[in-house]
Amino acid sequence: MGADERVTERSQPARAYDRAVPQDRQVTIITVAERAGVSKTTASDALRGSGRVSEETRRLVVGVAEELGYVPNDSARHLRRARTGAIGLHLPEVLPRSDYYMSFVFGAVQAAADHGYDVTLLTSGTGVAPSRSPRVDGLVLGDPLADDPVVDKLMGSALPTVTCERYSGPGEPDGVVWSDHGAALQTLLGHLSDAGARRPALIVPGDESDWAASVHRAYREWCGQRGVALITRSVPFDANADATSAAARSLLTDEPQLDALVAAPTSAAATLLPVIREAGRRVGEDLLLASCVDAPALRFADPAITAIDVRPREAGAACAELLFELLTGSAVPGVERIHPIELNVRESTQRRRAA
Repeated sequence: MGADERVTERSQPARAYDRAVPQDRQVTIITVAERAGVSKTTASDALRGSGRVSEETRRLVVGVAEELGYVPNDSARHLRRARTGAIGLHLPEVLPRSDYYMSFVFGAVQAAADHGYDVTLLTSGTGVAPSRSPRVDGLVLGDPLADDPVVDKLMGSALPTVTCERYSGPGEPDGVVWSDHGAALQTLLGHLSDAGARRPALIVPGDESDWAASVHRAYREWCGQRGVALITRSVPFDANADATSAAARSLLTDEPQLDALVAAPTSAAATLLPVIREAGRRVGEDLLLASCVDAPALRFADPAITAIDVRPREAGAACAELLFELLTGSAVPGVERIHPIELNVRESTQRRRAA
């Protein structure tokens, strides 16, 4: 196993399933797995009588299922036996206006095609959880949000699941591809400090996604370690240009000493250029501007905007590849793989160092 991969071990507490399940909570395969202290895939294999599961673990899982009154999803069990030739790809509803997610999709589709698979695109547009599991062999969930009922339903299915970034809601995926966004942001903040910035501000979504939570946490830690004031504005995860522009106007009005601005949402920094000019500020001179997610609009802006390259196409491909490894048994449930990202420094933060 490579240095960038690790398996999360799960203990098996005796009679952990004796704790009652709330009456209003549906008993899913994840519920059974959590109470038995095993992975979702192990629980599913134990109940189906397949896979490399010890007899002791099988008895434990079956006992948990009986105790909780778990009723298997017959449709999902059938899909696991008969391959459909497709994987499901779920993304937040921001897909149509996001360069990041479009690239992520292309990467996953190409990887699936290399394995002779199709991709079924799933979204949370209706905000209502589906009544049945999708007819696919496995799932890739991009940036799963903890408060998304569709994600919650998909995570509760018996299908092998890989997430891009960790999931903070109930249940655990079978595999995770994640990036150290916190470390990347701290590198960016260090660059801004070297360029003379002393009061950096952050526009970031709430902590419902692992990506946003990591960015927000890293900003707080960096400022706390240096005694720098926290200056933030929160926007929705699916914030449009109007929402991020309003947040920037508020910061520029309320914080006249602001000398650096980091916009977390994809391409948001490019839409802020007119707002910054309206406020009488000059990007790259008296105000440094950067983004947590790179995009073509940032590379071709005037001035070009410093950003973290999160390599979305490669991330999509990595998630799909990990799912196929889980489907074929060449990867074990619980595996995590690190997806490397890097900072691209451009004109918007190239101010001369302070004396």
